[in-house]
Amino acid sequence: MTLVFSPVDLPPIVRALRAAGCVFAEDEARLLASSAPDPAGLTAMVEQRVAGQPLEHVLGWAEFCGRRIAVDPGVFVPRRRTEFLARIAVTLGWQAARPGQPVVVLDLCCGSGAVGAAVAAALGGAELHAADIDPGAVRCARRNLPSVAGRVYQGDLYAPLPAALRGRVDVLTANVPYIPAGQIELLPPEARLHEPRAALDGGPDGLDLLRRVAAGARDWLAPGGSLLSEVSERQAGPARKAVAAAGLGTRLAASEDLGATVVVGTRYDRARR
Repeated sequence: MTLVFSPVDLPPIVRALRAAGCVFAEDEARLLASSAPDPAGLTAMVEQRVAGQPLEHVLGWAEFCGRRIAVDPGVFVPRRRTEFLARIAVTLGWQAARPGQPVVVLDLCCGSGAVGAAVAAALGGAELHAADIDPGAVRCARRNLPSVAGRVYQGDLYAPLPAALRGRVDVLTANVPYIPAGQIELLPPEARLHEPRAALDGGPDGLDLLRRVAAGARDWLAPGGSLLSEVSERQAGPARKAVAAAGLGTRLAASEDLGATVVVGTRYDRARR
C-alpha cells in the first residue's frame, strides 16, 4: 500500500527515510516537505528518495556556495568539497583582474555549471565560458547560467570552444572525473546508479582526463593564467607531475574541513599587458 504523507507530518517521513539508510533523515524530511507541491507530490518524492535516488535529483537542486543549482536526474551532483576549488578560483580571478577588462573564466567538465556560477557571481562582470560533453549537463548549465547561455558549449573538453578564446583564459576550472575505473563499483549506489559513469570514471589511475586537460591548457591560458582541478589526496603527487609535464608551474592546495585537494597549474611566461 502506498503511503500518503502530509507536508506537516514529518515523523513518518523521517522513519521511512531512516529505514532506507538516510543518515540525515530529519534534515532531508524537512527539505522534501518544504519542496513538495502537495501531499501527493511529497509522497512521490519520498518514494523516490527511499528507492535510492540522490536527494538533489529528487529536489531538483543542489546547494553550492550558497546558491541553488538546478540538477536534473542523470546529471552529476556538485559536491560540497568542490566549493574549495571554487574559492581558490575566485582568489586567482581577483589576482588576475586588470582595469577595464573582464576576468576570463573557463569551466571545463562543467556539469550543471555550479563552479562557473559560483565563480562568476563572486567575481562580478567576468567573461564566463563553460563546456561539457553530456547534453543533459549542458541543458542544466544553460539554466544555471542564463546570462551566458550562449557560451555554454557541448563537446569534448576544448573541442567546442571558439578559437578566439585561445590564450585569453585567466582561470580554467576543470572538475574532471578522477575516480579510478576499478573503484567505481565501490561508490555509494546514489552515485554509481544515478550519475553518469563518464562524470565519475577517470580511467585506470583516475587521472586520464586531467592529463588531457593539462596537455591543452597552455594553448588556452593567458600568461599568468591558472588551471585548477580537484583530485583525491592520494593522487596529489601524480596529478602534480601530470600538470607539470604539460609545461605549467604547479602547487597543491588542501582543505581538511572539506576533505578537498586541488592541483593548480599556472602558465608562467611574460605577463600580458
